[in-house]
Amino acid sequence: MEYTYTVTCFEAGQTLVSFKQPPASLENPALTETKSSWHQFLTDFFADGSLPPSALQAIFEPMRTPTVDSMMVVGQLGQTMDGRIATVTGQSKYINGQSGLTHLHQLRALLDTVVVGVGTALADDPLLNVRLVSGKHPARVVIDPKGKLSPTARVWTADGARRLWIVSEGIEVSAPEGVEVVALPALGGRIEPRDILSSLAGKGLKRILLEGGAETVSRFLQAGCLDRLHLIVAPILMGSGRASLNLPAIEHMDQALRLQVHTHQLGNEVLFDCDLSPQRVKIA
Repeated sequence: MEYTYTVTCFEAGQTLVSFKQPPASLENPALTETKSSWHQFLTDFFADGSLPPSALQAIFEPMRTPTVDSMMVVGQLGQTMDGRIATVTGQSKYINGQSGLTHLHQLRALLDTVVVGVGTALADDPLLNVRLVSGKHPARVVIDPKGKLSPTARVWTADGARRLWIVSEGIEVSAPEGVEVVALPALGGRIEPRDILSSLAGKGLKRILLEGGAETVSRFLQAGCLDRLHLIVAPILMGSGRASLNLPAIEHMDQALRLQVHTHQLGNEVLFDCDLSPQRVKIA
């Protein structure tokens, strides 16, 4: 059976893109493998020795061993073909299909900490746990310099995982029971990515998934605080909306960041695994 999906620009009432997509069970080799052998892969990933060749191994092997220091920091963004992660109103559920969402949950299961900025926490009210695959829930961290997030946000749900609320020094929040409040120095209302990673490393959290949003991932990228960036591109054109990255303007193309990239097909989406380790700074 074949399914046809249509992407529509609601403001203009025009169909921008139509594409055909097979059922999720058939569309993605890594997803198909997940259903039969993900548990074994998870065990092998954290064990000593090499990983057996597989679709999963090809995607996740590069993040298995740190290369700069003791940390592994992976950014993740899901975007349209024209580089948008949300509409102009901030709505983003869901740009990526089943394959892309499964990949995200695989990342959560393989890394011990998931970090988001307060903008993402406010807009999406995410759980940030592992649901689409088996695996341990990661520690959950929200970067919230001004303490805007509600104590009742779903990210603070008690489920056995550590929960950390990063705020600026001098900011007081009413943290739910069990939530660790981490106060760090801020400049201009922002906390330096390097200080955030150093603090997390000091708490034993060294395998980090930076899940969003665009401003947070952009700041870590600009600061040289990412080892890898997983960019999943969906076959969608929006024509407007919020950009996936927001970096300082450049005047010449030789100033652009040129990446070492491996691509992987995730059904009808494409994963760009970008190696940023050459520019990654060491974390104290």
